[in-house]
Amino acid sequence: MKILCIGDIVGRPGREAVAHALPRIKKEHGIDLVIANAENASGGSGLIPKNADEILSFGVDVMTMGDHVWDKPEIFPYLQEHQQKIIRPANFPDGVPGIGWAIVKASNGTKVGVINLLGRTFMRYNVSCPFRALEAIAAQIKEKTPVIIVDMHAETTSEKVALGHFADGKVSLVFGTHTHIQTADEKILPEGTAYITDLGMSGPYDSVIGQEKTKIITRFLTSMPHKFHVAQAKGTVHGVIVKVDPKTGKAEGITRLQMGE
Repeated sequence: MKILCIGDIVGRPGREAVAHALPRIKKEHGIDLVIANAENASGGSGLIPKNADEILSFGVDVMTMGDHVWDKPEIFPYLQEHQQKIIRPANFPDGVPGIGWAIVKASNGTKVGVINLLGRTFMRYNVSCPFRALEAIAAQIKEKTPVIIVDMHAETTSEKVALGHFADGKVSLVFGTHTHIQTADEKILPEGTAYITDLGMSGPYDSVIGQEKTKIITRFLTSMPHKFHVAQAKGTVHGVIVKVDPKTGKAEGITRLQMGE
């Protein structure tokens, strides 16, 4: 089976790029399930219900989130009401809205576990250990399906790489999100887990990680605060397609994807 994982959708340009590219990608590659990080899909920070519904209508099956999950409070009830369609990092404290993992059914009938985690290095929230959270959740999912996909939303490459090796043999794919720059280190690890440090960004690439260049440059030059705005350039979709054996959960291939509007 083939699973498409889409990098952080940023603002309207990101949503429009996904809407344009996704039908073609699914048709050309025979995609069975689509996972997309949507934590920046509304105005470049957070997600509102209207945009969440819009992304699902494009053909995305599951949305993952990250450290911007709480930026738009309107999403809190949505997280509770659509728990098979959207998940937030599983290692937030108990009692917060939503869930951190789900088991969904792909178009070929295979059950797929999807886990969302948040890194702890240089991140703004005090969350529990993503390594231990992964181990505990993967063990539960394994009782129902061997196919498990993990979104590790983290700042540093070292934390993502370490989690990838820790997860090797426990899950089918670990992909990183958050930094918006696609890495060229896609691989299959020794025990059969596919890995990439960062999927990249689905949004305006004529920008500084999705934001207007002049605002970011001015902030670096002056060290003064400036309100950022999503760049209005055309969007590009970045991500990976992973081929997984549905019987064993082991990855058989991983391919980076870059598609302009």
